[in-house]
Amino acid sequence: MAAALVTLFAIVILSLIVTRIATIALTLTGMSSEVARFQARSALTGAGFTTSESETMMSHPIRRRIIMTLMLVGNAGIVTVIASIILVSVNIGSTSWLGQITIIAAGLMILLALTQSRWVDKNLTRLINFALMKWTSIETTDTASLIYLGGEYQVSELEIEPEDWLADKTLAEMNLPDEGVLILGIQKPNGEYNGTPHASTKIRIGDILLLYGSGKSIHSLDVRRKGIIGEVEHERAIIKQKKMMEEQIEDKDESNEEDEG
Repeated sequence: MAAALVTLFAIVILSLIVTRIATIALTLTGMSSEVARFQARSALTGAGFTTSESETMMSHPIRRRIIMTLMLVGNAGIVTVIASIILVSVNIGSTSWLGQITIIAAGLMILLALTQSRWVDKNLTRLINFALMKWTSIETTDTASLIYLGGEYQVSELEIEPEDWLADKTLAEMNLPDEGVLILGIQKPNGEYNGTPHASTKIRIGDILLLYGSGKSIHSLDVRRKGIIGEVEHERAIIKQKKMMEEQIEDKDESNEEDEG
């Protein structure tokens, strides 16, 4: 029975991790996190989806491959889980039915608690995101249909944690445009969405920011923490952005001179 239980919990854990990887991968193709999570879970469980987003899933080659992989893994996982439950059921041994159900329920509750942990979710997301960006060729240009993306610029979501530099600051205090980053909208924990944030809008813990900027700039904000070090990093980012803008102006002036010549 022990082997069957270990197999059962291992498959559940693997399924959760696979779903998380697929969700982040779909997000990198330009989907919102909520839609990506729904589509990943639907494909893994084989529940199917008939939403309007399904058309964009099937018409996008990378998303299509992700969904096909999820369906294959999901079918194998469901079969294995069913087989494990059957093995647990038939191997009563010295453990009663009530004892078996208690063990399974307790194990699943622990796994559920881990999946709800914001610390686990954030660190797992960072690890998966790093791995996908390093060892895959997933492109993030699909969001160009919403807003023009050139070079390394992208639209990304960023959830605010208690220790983040952005937490409890107004937009005026953060001065993100000078870093080359724009806040397009703010999703509140209660579901409310602020699509027109102004200078006095304060960023709260749990808010999800919709940001536009270079991938490096957004990543810098994601890992930036409160305190003097965070303030120094902010000033450095402003100087770096200013220097980049000056170089772009110089290149443009040189190009104009060449055209005139």
